[in-house]
Amino acid sequence: MDRQEFLAKFGIGIAAICAGCTFASCGSTVKDDDPTPDDGTGSNPPAGALVSADLSSELRNVGESKVANGIIIVRLASGNAPESFTAVQVACTHQGVAINYNNAQGRFVCPAHGSQFNTTGDVLAGPATSALKKYTINVNGSTLSVSS
Repeated sequence: MDRQEFLAKFGIGIAAICAGCTFASCGSTVKDDDPTPDDGTGSNPPAGALVSADLSSELRNVGESKVANGIIIVRLASGNAPESFTAVQVACTHQGVAINYNNAQGRFVCPAHGSQFNTTGDVLAGPATSALKKYTINVNGSTLSVSS
């Protein structure tokens, strides 16, 4: 085998190996098999909850929000009744961009394309056409928990 033939075969082999690496990395990401959700605070929420908040230190003022575990929680009113809060999915139903809460307007707004949603997740303005998933809120003492 001469040098040119060796380099040609060697190059094809390397290309095949690199293509295999590229294709292997194109699959879905590895999923976490841990069934215990993380609320983003480093501690686990109460049993059955997807997210929790300590109301003595979080969400103390109207308009404040917390994002964790794909959910945005917003304080809508004073007091610690469940009705004083809302929790919806944080991903806009149009293209999945994280939404924000605009307290002055009392609505969720997608910064990418301007979709707007009310506090229960219903679409107010497109391009989104589907409502945000709304979650159930429970308050026990100073602990707020969000569940499906």
